[in-house]
Amino acid sequence: MSFDYNTQRKRMSLPEYGRNVQKMIEHIKTIKDPEERNQAARTIIQIMGNLNPNLKEVTDFKHKLWDHLMIIADFNLDVDSPYPGPDRTKLDAKPNKVPYHNGDIKYAHYGQIVPALIEAASNMEDGDEKSYLTTLILNQMKKDYLTWNKAQVADEIIIRDMMAISGDRLKVPENFRMPDVRDLLAPPKSKPQGRYQGRPQDKYKGQQNKMNKKKYKSSSY
Repeated sequence: MSFDYNTQRKRMSLPEYGRNVQKMIEHIKTIKDPEERNQAARTIIQIMGNLNPNLKEVTDFKHKLWDHLMIIADFNLDVDSPYPGPDRTKLDAKPNKVPYHNGDIKYAHYGQIVPALIEAASNMEDGDEKSYLTTLILNQMKKDYLTWNKAQVADEIIIRDMMAISGDRLKVPENFRMPDVRDLLAPPKSKPQGRYQGRPQDKYKGQQNKMNKKKYKSSSY
């Protein structure tokens, strides 16, 4: 007994239409009558549109369907398409390589944002704003370091790294003390779960309705 596996079948150019559509397109290649072949192609276009309704939101979706028909047919289908056929050379062309940043990052665990922040803070004039930004940078550096290395880290290492990145242009603000590891990595506190989670006015309405029900019962006796 022989089995028909997908791995043994012909590769589908556009799998989203399924193998039945591909078989139908392969069949109309064998139709000799041009009028009958064109009619069959238009019928398959309607089926492809039903199988891929998202294309209806695309401009010229009919043009897309005819392009897909030719792609599935491996550009070997003699039909009267109302649109010019797709360019096979463009489809077969390999995409351009995405350029990546090749610059070496000395402190990879801090990423690229932290050095950019340090550079921006180093160019600021001395004052409260610069001191506040420096404290934020130090806290973030310590958090990044702990994310990269779960072990404890001495505050002196974070300060040393910041000064090295800034070229000794950025100093630690006076009386600044880094938060403890537990405070930095503590999970966010969940909201307290009370008996009533609605708005205060909704709670008042609920109580008022209960009182009205009691008055109605007492008056009905």
